[in-house]
Amino acid sequence: MLITILFWILLGLLLYSYFGYTMLLALIVYCKKTLLLKKGISSTNDLPDITIVVAAYNEEQNILYKVINSLQQDYPKDKITQLWVNDGSTDKTKVLLDEYPFIKVLNQPERKGKIAAINLAMQHVTTPITVFSDANAMLSANAIRLLVEPFSKKNVGCVAGEKRISMNSIENAAATGEGVYWRYESFIKKLESDCSSTLSATGELYAIRTELFESVDSNTILDDFIISTSILKKGLLVKYVPEAYACESASANINEEKKRKVRIAAGSFQALFRNMELLNPFKHPFLTFQFISHKILRWFILPLSLILIPVFNILILLVEKQNILYILTLMIQILMLIAIILGWILKDKRLSTKWIFLPYYLFMMNISIVQGFFRFVRDEQNVKWDKSLRQT
Repeated sequence: MLITILFWILLGLLLYSYFGYTMLLALIVYCKKTLLLKKGISSTNDLPDITIVVAAYNEEQNILYKVINSLQQDYPKDKITQLWVNDGSTDKTKVLLDEYPFIKVLNQPERKGKIAAINLAMQHVTTPITVFSDANAMLSANAIRLLVEPFSKKNVGCVAGEKRISMNSIENAAATGEGVYWRYESFIKKLESDCSSTLSATGELYAIRTELFESVDSNTILDDFIISTSILKKGLLVKYVPEAYACESASANINEEKKRKVRIAAGSFQALFRNMELLNPFKHPFLTFQFISHKILRWFILPLSLILIPVFNILILLVEKQNILYILTLMIQILMLIAIILGWILKDKRLSTKWIFLPYYLFMMNISIVQGFFRFVRDEQNVKWDKSLRQT
Protein backbone atom coordinates (compact mmCIF):
# COMPACT_ATOMS: atom_id res chain seq x y z
CA MET A 1 0.00 0.00 0.00
CA LEU A 2 1.59 3.27 -1.19
CA ILE A 3 0.31 5.35 1.74
CA THR A 4 1.86 2.90 4.21
CA ILE A 5 5.23 3.13 2.45
CA LEU A 6 5.10 6.92 2.40
CA PHE A 7 4.10 6.97 6.09
CA TRP A 8 7.17 5.00 7.13
CA ILE A 9 9.49 6.90 4.80
CA LEU A 10 8.42 10.25 6.25
CA LEU A 11 8.52 8.97 9.82
CA GLY A 12 11.97 7.48 9.20
CA LEU A 13 13.30 10.72 7.73
CA LEU A 14 11.88 12.71 10.65
CA LEU A 15 13.54 10.43 13.21
CA TYR A 16 16.78 10.38 11.20
CA SER A 17 16.94 14.16 10.97
CA TYR A 18 16.44 14.74 14.69
CA PHE A 19 18.23 11.68 16.10
CA GLY A 20 19.74 9.34 13.50
CA TYR A 21 22.09 11.89 11.92
CA THR A 22 23.43 12.86 15.36
CA MET A 23 24.00 9.23 16.31
CA LEU A 24 25.75 8.53 13.01
CA LEU A 25 28.07 11.51 13.48
CA ALA A 26 28.86 10.35 17.03
CA LEU A 27 29.76 6.91 15.67
CA ILE A 28 32.04 8.41 13.01
CA VAL A 29 33.77 10.60 15.61
CA TYR A 30 34.23 7.61 17.92
CA CYS A 31 35.76 5.51 15.14
CA LYS A 32 37.97 8.39 14.05
CA LYS A 33 39.30 8.96 17.56
CA THR A 34 39.79 5.24 18.09
CA LEU A 35 41.64 4.56 14.83
CA LEU A 36 43.62 7.78 14.60
CA LEU A 37 45.82 9.49 17.11
CA LYS A 38 44.31 12.86 17.95
CA LYS A 39 46.72 15.57 16.98
CA GLY A 40 46.59 18.53 19.33
CA ILE A 41 47.02 22.10 18.19
CA SER A 42 50.35 23.37 19.37
CA SER A 43 50.17 26.54 21.41
CA THR A 44 52.30 29.48 20.40
CA ASN A 45 53.11 32.89 21.79
CA ASP A 46 53.20 34.30 18.28
CA LEU A 47 49.53 35.20 18.23
CA PRO A 48 48.26 37.03 15.14
CA ASP A 49 46.75 40.50 15.13
CA ILE A 50 42.98 40.35 14.92
CA THR A 51 40.18 42.80 14.19
CA ILE A 52 36.79 42.55 15.91
CA VAL A 53 34.12 43.79 13.49
CA VAL A 54 30.77 44.88 14.94
CA ALA A 55 27.91 46.24 12.85
CA ALA A 56 25.73 48.45 15.04
CA TYR A 57 22.28 49.89 14.54
CA ASN A 58 20.76 51.67 17.56
CA GLU A 59 22.93 49.83 20.07
CA GLU A 60 23.33 52.56 22.70
CA GLN A 61 22.30 50.16 25.47
CA ASN A 62 24.98 47.61 24.57
CA ILE A 63 28.03 49.66 23.54
CA LEU A 64 29.60 50.10 26.98
CA TYR A 65 29.21 46.41 27.87
CA LYS A 66 30.53 45.25 24.48
CA VAL A 67 33.59 47.53 24.56
CA ILE A 68 34.48 46.45 28.10
CA ASN A 69 33.87 42.81 27.20
CA SER A 70 36.28 43.09 24.26
CA LEU A 71 38.93 44.74 26.45
CA GLN A 72 38.66 41.90 28.98
CA GLN A 73 39.70 39.27 26.46
CA ASP A 74 42.56 36.96 27.40
CA TYR A 75 44.51 38.13 24.38
CA PRO A 76 47.31 40.71 23.93
CA LYS A 77 45.61 44.12 23.93
CA ASP A 78 48.03 45.49 21.34
CA LYS A 79 46.97 42.75 18.92
CA ILE A 80 43.23 43.57 19.05
CA THR A 81 41.63 46.22 16.86
CA GLN A 82 37.99 47.10 17.41
CA LEU A 83 36.21 48.22 14.23
CA TRP A 84 32.60 49.31 14.53
CA VAL A 85 30.28 50.30 11.72
CA ASN A 86 27.50 52.66 12.73
CA ASP A 87 24.75 51.64 10.31
CA GLY A 88 22.65 54.82 10.20
CA SER A 89 21.74 54.69 13.90
CA THR A 90 19.18 57.22 15.12
CA ASP A 91 20.04 56.95 18.82
CA LYS A 92 23.30 57.79 20.66
CA THR A 93 25.36 54.99 19.08
CA LYS A 94 27.67 57.38 17.19
CA VAL A 95 28.14 59.70 20.17
CA LEU A 96 28.99 56.83 22.51
CA LEU A 97 31.43 55.19 20.08
CA ASP A 98 33.23 58.49 19.58
CA GLU A 99 34.09 58.45 23.30
CA TYR A 100 36.56 55.62 22.70
CA PRO A 101 39.56 56.92 20.70
CA PHE A 102 41.05 53.41 20.38
CA ILE A 103 38.02 52.21 18.40
CA LYS A 104 37.87 52.63 14.65
CA VAL A 105 34.38 53.85 13.75
CA LEU A 106 32.94 53.90 10.24
CA ASN A 107 29.68 55.76 9.81
CA GLN A 108 27.06 54.89 7.22
CA PRO A 109 24.71 57.93 7.23
CA GLU A 110 21.95 55.85 5.67
CA ARG A 111 20.97 52.51 7.15
CA LYS A 112 21.82 49.78 4.64
CA GLY A 113 21.80 46.64 6.75
CA LYS A 114 24.39 44.39 8.34
CA ILE A 115 25.90 42.93 5.17
CA ALA A 116 26.55 46.40 3.73
CA ALA A 117 28.22 47.31 7.03
CA ILE A 118 30.42 44.23 6.86
CA ASN A 119 31.39 44.91 3.24
CA LEU A 120 32.41 48.43 4.27
CA ALA A 121 34.32 47.24 7.34
CA MET A 122 36.32 44.62 5.45
CA GLN A 123 37.78 47.33 3.20
CA HIS A 124 39.53 48.68 6.30
CA VAL A 125 40.70 45.44 7.94
CA THR A 126 44.46 44.90 7.71
CA THR A 127 44.93 42.07 10.23
CA PRO A 128 45.24 38.41 9.08
CA ILE A 129 42.26 37.30 11.19
CA THR A 130 38.84 38.97 11.39
CA VAL A 131 36.43 38.20 14.22
CA PHE A 132 32.75 39.00 13.65
CA SER A 133 30.43 39.57 16.58
CA ASP A 134 27.17 41.31 17.50
CA ALA A 135 26.90 44.29 19.83
CA ASN A 136 24.58 42.46 22.23
CA ALA A 137 26.69 39.27 22.37
CA MET A 138 29.04 39.07 25.35
CA LEU A 139 32.07 36.84 24.75
CA SER A 140 33.73 34.42 27.12
CA ALA A 141 37.06 35.78 28.39
CA ASN A 142 39.10 33.32 26.31
CA ALA A 143 36.89 33.43 23.20
CA ILE A 144 39.31 35.15 20.83
CA ARG A 145 42.30 33.06 21.87
CA LEU A 146 40.31 29.86 21.35
CA LEU A 147 38.99 31.04 17.98
CA VAL A 148 42.50 31.83 16.76
CA GLU A 149 44.07 28.48 17.74
CA PRO A 150 42.59 26.30 14.94
CA PHE A 151 44.02 28.68 12.30
CA SER A 152 47.41 27.11 13.03
CA LYS A 153 46.25 24.49 10.53
CA LYS A 154 46.39 25.80 6.98
CA ASN A 155 43.25 23.97 5.85
CA VAL A 156 41.08 25.89 8.35
CA GLY A 157 39.47 28.99 6.85
CA CYS A 158 36.78 29.79 9.40
CA VAL A 159 36.26 29.08 13.10
CA ALA A 160 32.82 29.34 14.67
CA GLY A 161 32.09 29.97 18.32
CA GLU A 162 29.04 28.85 20.23
CA LYS A 163 25.90 30.87 20.77
CA ARG A 164 24.53 30.56 24.30
CA ILE A 165 21.25 31.85 25.67
CA SER A 166 21.09 33.26 29.18
CA MET A 167 18.45 31.26 31.03
CA ASN A 168 16.94 31.42 34.49
CA SER A 169 15.50 28.57 36.54
CA ILE A 170 12.03 29.58 35.38
CA GLU A 171 11.46 30.66 31.76
CA ASN A 172 8.78 31.14 29.12
CA ALA A 173 8.42 29.22 25.85
CA ALA A 174 10.73 31.51 23.84
CA ALA A 175 13.67 31.32 26.25
CA THR A 176 13.25 27.60 26.92
CA GLY A 177 12.98 26.66 23.26
CA GLU A 178 15.81 28.90 22.10
CA GLY A 179 18.12 27.74 24.89
CA VAL A 180 17.50 24.03 24.40
CA TYR A 181 17.62 24.35 20.61
CA TRP A 182 21.06 26.01 20.66
CA ARG A 183 22.47 23.40 23.05
CA TYR A 184 21.25 20.71 20.65
CA GLU A 185 22.65 22.57 17.62
CA SER A 186 25.96 23.10 19.39
CA PHE A 187 26.28 19.37 20.04
CA ILE A 188 25.69 18.59 16.36
CA LYS A 189 28.09 21.31 15.18
CA LYS A 190 30.83 19.94 17.44
CA LEU A 191 30.33 16.43 16.06
CA GLU A 192 30.42 17.76 12.48
CA SER A 193 33.59 19.68 13.23
CA ASP A 194 35.23 16.62 14.80
CA CYS A 195 34.30 14.60 11.72
CA SER A 196 35.61 17.18 9.27
CA SER A 197 33.86 20.55 9.13
CA THR A 198 30.71 22.12 10.47
CA LEU A 199 28.41 23.72 7.89
CA SER A 200 28.07 27.31 8.97
CA ALA A 201 28.84 29.89 11.62
CA THR A 202 26.50 32.07 13.66
CA GLY A 203 26.78 35.86 13.56
CA GLU A 204 27.20 36.23 17.31
CA LEU A 205 30.80 34.96 17.09
CA TYR A 206 32.99 33.60 14.30
CA ALA A 207 36.37 34.30 12.73
CA ILE A 208 37.82 33.99 9.23
CA ARG A 209 41.13 34.43 7.49
CA THR A 210 40.77 37.99 6.24
CA GLU A 211 42.28 37.15 2.84
CA LEU A 212 39.39 34.75 2.15
CA PHE A 213 36.67 37.38 2.42
CA GLU A 214 34.79 38.23 -0.76
CA SER A 215 32.30 41.06 -0.97
CA VAL A 216 28.78 39.73 -0.42
CA ASP A 217 25.70 40.72 -2.42
CA SER A 218 23.94 43.63 -0.75
CA ASN A 219 20.60 41.77 -0.62
CA THR A 220 22.05 38.93 1.48
CA ILE A 221 19.93 38.11 4.53
CA LEU A 222 22.29 35.87 6.52
CA ASP A 223 25.86 37.17 6.33
CA ASP A 224 27.25 34.46 8.64
CA PHE A 225 25.83 31.60 6.54
CA ILE A 226 26.98 33.05 3.22
CA ILE A 227 30.48 34.01 4.41
CA SER A 228 31.18 30.66 6.09
CA THR A 229 29.81 28.56 3.21
CA SER A 230 31.87 30.57 0.72
CA ILE A 231 34.93 29.32 2.60
CA LEU A 232 33.67 25.73 2.38
CA LYS A 233 33.43 26.13 -1.39
CA LYS A 234 37.14 26.97 -1.45
CA GLY A 235 37.87 23.51 -0.06
CA LEU A 236 38.73 24.80 3.43
CA LEU A 237 37.25 23.74 6.77
CA VAL A 238 34.91 25.52 9.16
CA LYS A 239 35.82 24.42 12.66
CA TYR A 240 33.58 24.71 15.71
CA VAL A 241 34.91 25.64 19.17
CA PRO A 242 32.08 25.58 21.75
CA GLU A 243 34.43 26.70 24.53
CA ALA A 244 34.58 30.07 22.74
CA TYR A 245 31.08 31.35 23.27
CA ALA A 246 28.93 34.43 22.94
CA CYS A 247 26.09 34.85 25.40
CA GLU A 248 22.93 36.85 24.79
CA SER A 249 19.46 37.17 26.27
CA ALA A 250 16.57 35.14 24.91
CA SER A 251 13.78 36.63 22.81
CA ALA A 252 11.26 38.50 24.94
CA ASN A 253 8.38 36.28 23.87
CA ILE A 254 7.40 33.65 21.33
CA ASN A 255 6.19 36.23 18.77
CA GLU A 256 9.59 37.93 18.79
CA GLU A 257 11.30 34.54 18.48
CA LYS A 258 9.03 33.55 15.59
CA LYS A 259 9.85 36.78 13.78
CA ARG A 260 13.54 35.89 14.08
CA LYS A 261 13.01 32.31 12.95
CA VAL A 262 11.07 33.34 9.84
CA ARG A 263 13.90 35.68 8.83
CA ILE A 264 16.51 32.96 9.41
CA ALA A 265 14.47 30.53 7.33
CA ALA A 266 14.17 32.99 4.44
CA GLY A 267 17.91 33.64 4.61
CA SER A 268 18.68 29.92 4.76
CA PHE A 269 16.74 29.23 1.57
CA GLN A 270 18.50 32.16 -0.09
CA ALA A 271 21.89 30.79 0.97
CA LEU A 272 21.00 27.29 -0.20
CA PHE A 273 20.03 28.36 -3.71
CA ARG A 274 23.19 30.45 -3.97
CA ASN A 275 25.35 27.48 -2.98
CA MET A 276 23.85 24.56 -4.88
CA GLU A 277 27.31 23.22 -5.69
CA LEU A 278 27.57 22.09 -2.07
CA LEU A 279 24.88 19.54 -2.94
CA ASN A 280 27.10 17.97 -5.61
CA PRO A 281 28.26 14.63 -4.10
CA PHE A 282 30.95 14.25 -6.76
CA LYS A 283 32.60 17.53 -5.74
CA HIS A 284 31.84 17.64 -2.01
CA PRO A 285 30.75 14.12 -0.95
CA PHE A 286 30.79 14.49 2.83
CA LEU A 287 29.52 18.09 2.78
CA THR A 288 26.63 17.00 0.58
CA PHE A 289 25.77 14.27 3.08
CA GLN A 290 25.89 16.84 5.89
CA PHE A 291 23.79 19.44 4.08
CA ILE A 292 21.11 16.92 3.18
CA SER A 293 21.00 15.46 6.69
CA HIS A 294 21.28 18.67 8.70
CA LYS A 295 19.64 21.26 6.46
CA ILE A 296 17.65 19.93 3.48
CA LEU A 297 15.60 17.42 5.45
CA ARG A 298 14.75 20.01 8.11
CA TRP A 299 13.85 22.71 5.61
CA PHE A 300 11.84 20.68 3.12
CA ILE A 301 10.85 17.26 4.47
CA LEU A 302 10.10 17.84 8.15
CA PRO A 303 7.45 20.59 7.76
CA LEU A 304 5.76 18.36 5.17
CA SER A 305 6.06 15.33 7.45
CA LEU A 306 4.27 17.04 10.33
CA ILE A 307 1.25 17.50 8.08
CA LEU A 308 1.28 14.26 6.10
CA ILE A 309 2.23 11.70 8.77
CA PRO A 310 -1.01 12.10 10.80
CA VAL A 311 -3.07 12.21 7.58
CA PHE A 312 -1.47 8.99 6.31
CA ASN A 313 -1.86 7.39 9.75
CA ILE A 314 -5.62 8.07 9.75
CA LEU A 315 -6.02 6.82 6.16
CA ILE A 316 -4.19 3.61 7.02
CA LEU A 317 -6.47 3.04 10.04
CA LEU A 318 -9.56 3.53 7.86
CA VAL A 319 -8.43 0.42 5.98
CA GLU A 320 -6.76 -1.49 8.82
CA LYS A 321 -9.04 -0.54 11.72
CA GLN A 322 -7.70 -3.10 14.21
CA ASN A 323 -3.98 -2.58 13.54
CA ILE A 324 -2.48 -1.99 17.00
CA LEU A 325 0.75 -0.48 15.62
CA TYR A 326 -1.00 2.33 13.77
CA ILE A 327 -3.37 2.94 16.67
CA LEU A 328 -0.29 3.38 18.86
CA THR A 329 1.43 5.77 16.41
CA LEU A 330 -1.76 7.83 16.16
CA MET A 331 -2.07 8.00 19.94
CA ILE A 332 1.51 9.24 20.21
CA GLN A 333 0.71 11.98 17.69
CA ILE A 334 -2.42 12.94 19.60
CA LEU A 335 -0.34 13.25 22.78
CA MET A 336 2.14 15.44 20.90
CA LEU A 337 -0.72 17.60 19.64
CA ILE A 338 -2.01 18.01 23.21
CA ALA A 339 1.51 18.98 24.31
CA ILE A 340 1.72 21.56 21.49
CA ILE A 341 -1.63 23.06 22.51
CA LEU A 342 -0.58 23.10 26.17
CA GLY A 343 2.68 24.85 25.26
CA TRP A 344 0.74 27.41 23.22
CA ILE A 345 -1.62 28.11 26.12
CA LEU A 346 1.28 28.53 28.56
CA LYS A 347 3.75 30.15 26.14
CA ASP A 348 3.96 33.45 28.03
CA LYS A 349 4.15 31.86 31.48
CA ARG A 350 7.48 31.42 33.23
CA LEU A 351 7.77 27.82 34.43
CA SER A 352 10.47 25.61 35.91
CA THR A 353 9.08 22.56 34.06
CA LYS A 354 10.66 23.57 30.76
CA TRP A 355 9.95 20.38 28.77
CA ILE A 356 6.32 21.48 28.46
CA PHE A 357 7.37 24.12 25.91
CA LEU A 358 9.56 21.97 23.65
CA PRO A 359 6.85 20.37 21.41
CA TYR A 360 5.26 23.78 20.85
CA TYR A 361 8.64 25.39 20.10
CA LEU A 362 9.50 22.70 17.52
CA PHE A 363 6.07 23.14 15.93
CA MET A 364 6.59 26.92 15.81
CA MET A 365 9.99 26.40 14.19
CA ASN A 366 8.54 24.29 11.39
CA ILE A 367 5.74 26.79 10.77
CA SER A 368 8.42 29.49 10.57
CA ILE A 369 10.34 27.47 7.99
CA VAL A 370 7.26 27.34 5.75
CA GLN A 371 6.62 31.07 6.17
CA GLY A 372 10.30 31.82 5.56
CA PHE A 373 10.25 29.79 2.34
CA PHE A 374 7.34 31.78 0.93
CA ARG A 375 8.95 35.02 2.06
CA PHE A 376 12.10 33.98 0.17
CA VAL A 377 10.15 32.99 -2.96
CA ARG A 378 8.33 36.34 -2.96
CA ASP A 379 11.57 38.21 -2.15
CA GLU A 380 9.82 39.91 0.78
CA GLN A 381 12.56 39.65 3.42
CA ASN A 382 14.20 43.03 4.03
CA VAL A 383 17.96 42.89 4.69
CA LYS A 384 17.51 45.76 7.17
CA TRP A 385 16.53 43.56 10.07
CA ASP A 386 13.98 44.78 12.59
CA LYS A 387 15.64 43.39 15.72
CA SER A 388 13.70 41.07 17.97
CA LEU A 389 13.07 42.36 21.46
CA ARG A 390 15.23 40.58 24.04
CA GLN A 391 14.63 39.81 27.69
CA THR A 392 16.16 42.26 30.14
